[in-house]
Amino acid sequence: MDKYLLIVLMFLIAGMGIAITRVPFLPGLFYSMVAGAIIVIVYSSWKSRKEQKELRRKGRKFKK
Repeated sequence: MDKYLLIVLMFLIAGMGIAITRVPFLPGLFYSMVAGAIIVIVYSSWKSRKEQKELRRKGRKFKK
């Protein structure tokens, strides 16, 4: 995972904790943080999969 995405994910998790502990629970804030965290995780896995696919393609090219 990219270090910038990890920092964003940490802030989103901290925001979820803040949203849960507030006395008037704010569901909009909490669920938007959850959605942001899911988006960061999906984007990171997509980016990693793309990089691995490119490395496999280069490996096959040099074997020939």
